[in-house]
Amino acid sequence: MSNDRETVVVSGNGGSGAGWFLAGIIVLALVVVGFLYFNGTFSGGGGDSVELTIEAPEVPVPEGGNG
Repeated sequence: MSNDRETVVVSGNGGSGAGWFLAGIIVLALVVVGFLYFNGTFSGGGGDSVELTIEAPEVPVPEGGNG
């Protein structure tokens, strides 16, 4: 009995690049979220507020009837 073993070495070709594409999308998403976070988009209270008041003028109603 002899213990002749054959060693097989498998070498990758670099793949299709889908992993790098996915990593790029994740990095881009993190950059956008960081930009929005540091500009105060996600702060709950919000320092600026807007109040809008609309006042309609009084319209005189003519006396008389509907006819």
